[in-house]
Amino acid sequence: MDTVRRPTRKTAIVGVVIALAAGLTGCTNAVAMSPAPSADAAACAAVQVRLPAAVDSKFDLRNTNAQSTAAWGDPEVALYHCGVAVPTVSDLPCFSLGDVDWIRDDRGGQIVYTTFGRSPAVQLVIDATKTTNQVVQDVTDAVSTLPEDGHQCLDPSDVDQ
Repeated sequence: MDTVRRPTRKTAIVGVVIALAAGLTGCTNAVAMSPAPSADAAACAAVQVRLPAAVDSKFDLRNTNAQSTAAWGDPEVALYHCGVAVPTVSDLPCFSLGDVDWIRDDRGGQIVYTTFGRSPAVQLVIDATKTTNQVVQDVTDAVSTLPEDGHQCLDPSDVDQ
């Protein structure tokens, strides 16, 4: 008498599902990121769907694992967070691109651009060794849909001394 038991159909299906899930999670190309404090703002979701599929004509949009984030390039050359703290005053250089004001924080190999006068605010970190500020230009149209909060870049001559 043969005493070897064949696995039940249910056990076989569970095994296949587990193997498939393990295989798919090992193949994901999602960039690990953390959401910004106000990432759940509806305005961030409206921008998210408008983000460009590529920046600087050569770096494709990748999947991320956090709400209101984006990354371009493999390895990443630009990281995007919507819902960061809204700056109200800054002594960093500020410039206008289209109708969006940006604060520029040069940190050597990285440049951090933060929207100024928009709430929620967006932060864009680019790897200056691999790409240019063209990334900011490429993202500006999408970001321009964020609500304005009344703040704007000022020329130093506009400020009373």
